Amino acid sequence: MKKTALITGASSGIGKELAKIHAEKGGNLVIIARSGEKLKALKERLEQDFNIDVYVIEKDLSKANATKDIYQEVTENNIQIDYLINNAGFGGVGRFYERDIETDLSMIDLNLRALTALTYYFLQDFVKRNEGKILNVSSTASLMPGPMQAVYFATKSYVSSFSNAIAEELSDTNITVTNLMPGATETNFGKVSGMDKTEMFKNTASAKTVAKDGYNGMIEGKIDVTSGLSTSQKIMTSLIPLLPKKSILKQIKKMQDVD
Repeated sequence: MKKTALITGASSGIGKELAKIHAEKGGNLVIIARSGEKLKALKERLEQDFNIDVYVIEKDLSKANATKDIYQEVTENNIQIDYLINNAGFGGVGRFYERDIETDLSMIDLNLRALTALTYYFLQDFVKRNEGKILNVSSTASLMPGPMQAVYFATKSYVSSFSNAIAEELSDTNITVTNLMPGATETNFGKVSGMDKTEMFKNTASAKTVAKDGYNGMIEGKIDVTSGLSTSQKIMTSLIPLLPKKSILKQIKKMQDVD
């Protein structure tokens, strides 16, 4: 029986690559994003190339009731979700007090509220069947505070903590929760957030590599998956708990400063 994966933020970047990987393995898809045209184009390509079924939902997940609407639509169409992949999210660079507060609140709604709600709704079904897999796309940003991206880093800290916590809650079931923590990745995220102009985005990993690592980690039931880090970045990440916090904060601010 074909497994069906629901993927948010599937129109580009890591989400699109995750959709391709699942399709290549013969799985059906529910793909969600704001860009309906991109989703429809992806649907046509994947259905033609891999003989699978792709269901498209054009939705802005930062809006109120969007997640409940998605769950109801999927349920009413008798689509059983086997893999829930919460990939949608965005960031933004700049001093917190100078940024537009509505943009940051929208970031919180998408990065946190939507991910939490979708996990809750579909987890009810997973628990009833005692099977299912969840992949939440966090970031290595979750491992530290992020001056110049204060809200984004904080949202990713939540995603990692939340994912690990419910993974343990479900440890006596056949349900797994995987927390994917990519480093800087070559997607539209850098351009949209303004991070493409910073030192942190000088060496980016490919979205395909990150998606593959995340998907494989989900299938294997891993709790944490780190992907897309250079050797120097791996060393820096491992040293974070050992270094004085003020030194870490100054270094991160320097790497993310676009002034």
